[in-house]
Amino acid sequence: MKSNSHILFSLFFFSLTLNTIHVLSKVSNTSDSDSYILSCGSSSGGTDSDGRKWISDSKFAASSKNTAIVTAQYQDPSLPSQVPYMSARIFKSEYTYKFSVSPKKRLWIRLHFYPSTYSNLNSSDSYFSAVANGFTLLNNFSASITAKALTQAYLVKEFSLIPVQSGSLSITFTPSSKHAGSFAFVNGIEIIPMPDIFQPATLVGFSDQSVDVQNSSLQTMFRLNVGGQNIPATNDSGLTRIWYDDSPYIYGAAIGITSQADSSVSIQYSSDVPEYVAPINVYSTARSMGPSSEVNQNYNLTWVFQVDANFTYVVRFHFCEFQEAKINQRVFDIYVNNQTAQPSADVIAWAGSSGVPVYKDYATYVSESGGDEQIWVALHPSVSLKPEFYDAILNGLEIFKVNDSSGNLAGPNPEPSAMLLQAEAEAVKSFSSSGSNGHVLVIGGVVAGGAAGFALVAAIGFIVYRKIHANEMDSKTASEDMDDLNTNAAFSQLVNPSGR
Repeated sequence: MKSNSHILFSLFFFSLTLNTIHVLSKVSNTSDSDSYILSCGSSSGGTDSDGRKWISDSKFAASSKNTAIVTAQYQDPSLPSQVPYMSARIFKSEYTYKFSVSPKKRLWIRLHFYPSTYSNLNSSDSYFSAVANGFTLLNNFSASITAKALTQAYLVKEFSLIPVQSGSLSITFTPSSKHAGSFAFVNGIEIIPMPDIFQPATLVGFSDQSVDVQNSSLQTMFRLNVGGQNIPATNDSGLTRIWYDDSPYIYGAAIGITSQADSSVSIQYSSDVPEYVAPINVYSTARSMGPSSEVNQNYNLTWVFQVDANFTYVVRFHFCEFQEAKINQRVFDIYVNNQTAQPSADVIAWAGSSGVPVYKDYATYVSESGGDEQIWVALHPSVSLKPEFYDAILNGLEIFKVNDSSGNLAGPNPEPSAMLLQAEAEAVKSFSSSGSNGHVLVIGGVVAGGAAGFALVAAIGFIVYRKIHANEMDSKTASEDMDDLNTNAAFSQLVNPSGR
């Protein structure tokens, strides 16, 4: 079940779900004065490619000591816009931004990073922490290593912070003392009020226990439009989120089928699920298992996600039944890390009728004892209830990391795969030996821009992965697949988080 190609595949697409969040400034039920959209290191701000206005960060800084305003020496072709990524503020010592915020609203905090070369400083020497009002967002963070591991030129880290009752928000960047000559930097900061979209989540494996998500801060790890295409921030329902295609995360060859609601179906939100929870485009597309009841009883529709160990995660399932109209037509079980999160899920029974969105939250703790930190999500028909159709459906999926008992959300820097490092070394050697200064400059620019050139290598790994596992799964039944899961302690062990 584990393989080098699987790990490479997961790392590559992990970046595509979270670390490329690109958002707009307008948020439902908030005014522009409530939001801060800062282009760091820019004297006058600017407008990005979506027509979004960014302002200078200078007046929000507590001090100008040991800080510098710099411009990136190279613009990676994959950057969505020059603003805010081509300017940065460098910190040689602890540095704090201060903001006045509403004491009653949760806050999106989005930090933008473009690890490039600034003046005589190389981002590979940068390691730092970021703390927001006592919550550790990043620790010993290297944007350069993370970008290289995830084959991304730029990164965006998104957090949801509990209301700041004092009305004063501080975000402090501190260079690491463990690395000589280290510095901190940031290209863009967003602080946007948001409605409280979180509620207590049932702890998987402990039906009588729940995680107090409402009083926790979180980091967005994955946000997927299951069975549909990418949804840009311009088409989100007021919260400026990007929803990504789920297909890269599906395990094995049994990927089910995708469908879209026809024009006769009208998606109707309810008081329990307001529109801002997820846009119509999420609820009007879906992935199901397929038309064959016999086939569906012998496999699970499964997704796999790489996460950080020793954290609790909230897995949010979005449902909207637009094909069936009666109770017990499509009933299925939901598994999270090989434990039953929800038996006999019936979307029509939950929603009351077709075309009405619902969502369900389940919490799980991921320990490092298994050695392979992942979250597995699986759906399987509830055979014992004998529904009309042996099938399962899912419309959207989100995964959020919950702060631990010390207020920490920071995970370790990912490790670049051996395949990427080897490809980088061979590429540099090849271009250098050619004696062409032009070629050397090109590859150098790609490396400085966050290893975007290695996306092709990762894509090759993805193709290899799908071919290998397609052959495996063609001859493997669902029961055998579950037996494999049962042998892996990483998916069967659940630890109750302390301090909750």
